[in-house]
Amino acid sequence: MAYRVIKSGNKYAVKKDGAQRASKTFNSKAEADDYCDKMNGVSKEVRVVKKIAGKKGGKAFLIVVAILVIAAAVTLFFLYKKGVIKLPNRTTRKTTQAVTDTLEGVIYDDFQIHFMMLGNDKAGDSIYIKAGENDILIDAGSTKGSASTLKEYINKYCTDGKLEYVIATHGDQDHIAAFTGNEGIFKSYECKTIIDFKYTTKSTATYNEYVSLRDAEVEGGAKHYYASECWNNENGAQREYTLSDKVTMKIIYNKYYFELSDDENNHSVCTLFTYTNNGEEHNFLLTGDLEKKGEESVAAYYDKSTKEKTLPKVDLFKAGHHGSKTSSNDCLLSLISPEICVVSCCCGTDEYTENIENQFPTQAFIDRIAKYTDKVYITSTYQTLEIDKVVDGKIQINTSGFTAMNGNIIISIGTDNKVGIAASNNLIKLKDTEWFKKEIEKDGVKVRLRTTPNEWK
Repeated sequence: MAYRVIKSGNKYAVKKDGAQRASKTFNSKAEADDYCDKMNGVSKEVRVVKKIAGKKGGKAFLIVVAILVIAAAVTLFFLYKKGVIKLPNRTTRKTTQAVTDTLEGVIYDDFQIHFMMLGNDKAGDSIYIKAGENDILIDAGSTKGSASTLKEYINKYCTDGKLEYVIATHGDQDHIAAFTGNEGIFKSYECKTIIDFKYTTKSTATYNEYVSLRDAEVEGGAKHYYASECWNNENGAQREYTLSDKVTMKIIYNKYYFELSDDENNHSVCTLFTYTNNGEEHNFLLTGDLEKKGEESVAAYYDKSTKEKTLPKVDLFKAGHHGSKTSSNDCLLSLISPEICVVSCCCGTDEYTENIENQFPTQAFIDRIAKYTDKVYITSTYQTLEIDKVVDGKIQINTSGFTAMNGNIIISIGTDNKVGIAASNNLIKLKDTEWFKKEIEKDGVKVRLRTTPNEWK
């Protein structure tokens, strides 16, 4: 579909045909025209010529420039035929080094990743992905009661009641609870292929119910593979799945697919989604709750010794373990240099600790991610905050309730190879939020909840 310029009051808007809302608005028609041409795939050179022609006034000037462009094209073609210049190999992929033009408020149709709010003040993951005709769900947290919130959201996009791929990264409740129950994901959708973890430290009622319902899906016709089988391309499983003519899903290496860790998080199934269009490649990495040992195992394998053992720089990285101090370490971040980072958590919750230093997202995570990007977004945040006490110099904070920080966050990409980012509440970066800037009083002195890294100043 094409983009066009429409006048809206005293402003000019660029709108995609068939879209319900404008992609972007401008104060001048010239700016809107330029952006519209850009979205329609008009080259930078042609846009510059159009601008110059507009300033110089006239078709005559434009004709002269067009003649010069044609002459240059003829010359290049002659040199190509003589073998003086050569075209690049068409099969060569150009890996994006960094996103240079993230478009805010834009949702593309080709490929979408939805980081969903979970309907409560708990940490947890649930990520819905639309790739061509495939509906994919990675994790279903954070509690059994989250299922109604997730289904209401998913059903806006998944209209046939089928999830082509379901991935449970590991056995913690905040990643699998909403799969369970009579109203859970397994009872509510036909799940075609289920991928999960072979090793686990869990023997909880939630985990056991997950396994029981997963196996019932298999008895009903679903395929079930462990990540280890995917990596080894065995028993019908695949390391890489083609989701559309532009999108693939790859299970990336993690040694804890094959052995037991003392930390459940390290069993996390890690996925790399790749969107390729016109020889240009964009990558999106999700690693569940992978901790430092798991990240080190990934980094050790992807040592850049071969193309197959090289991780690409990524447009998006989902923060490991909700932005904890023990995940998203430099050993992994240095390999992928993320441009955008999304954290699935209820920002500042005391679910696991009252110590503000360890509440998600932690200062340690913030200091590490700041070296690569300031485009950090978070789904939810607490609603109220109370200072409880100070223990060993550590401020203890209790929180209750939840509200949207950025809300449901959507990362998408379309045929113009631009990455869009949209959210149901706002697109304020973490560093600019009220929570990040909030000051509390300790011993009569005001203290920030989080310190701004030098890279974000």
